[in-house]
Amino acid sequence: MLAAEEWRAAGQPARALDCFQRAVEDGGEAGIDPRAGIADTLFELERPDEARQVIETVRAEGDIKTATAHTIAETLVAYGDLQAGHEWATQAALACEEDDPEHLALLRTRYRIRVDLGLPEDELDALVS
Repeated sequence: MLAAEEWRAAGQPARALDCFQRAVEDGGEAGIDPRAGIADTLFELERPDEARQVIETVRAEGDIKTATAHTIAETLVAYGDLQAGHEWATQAALACEEDDPEHLALLRTRYRIRVDLGLPEDELDALVS
């Protein structure tokens, strides 16, 4: 995962994609599902249909870590799908424990998306301090 992120930062998304795929095959423990990185990299490589397919696979399998959902929400927003990013952020915020270190960051991301969508403040937005 670390190598993949370094390759992305170095402007080498194809190499990053290979590293993310190897992380999936390895199956080791990671804070974020490597498929979130795969999806983001596929978008970067202008392969949005494949990226969305990866995201839907993650959704279908369920049991998604908060950090993974947050990453997917951010990716979707970055590539212009505010509505899908909002859905991911909302579902994750509702499923997230308040003591999860990712909780506040996720709520802030969700709030920012809602502002961009022109949605009124709701009860989850009120939790952002």
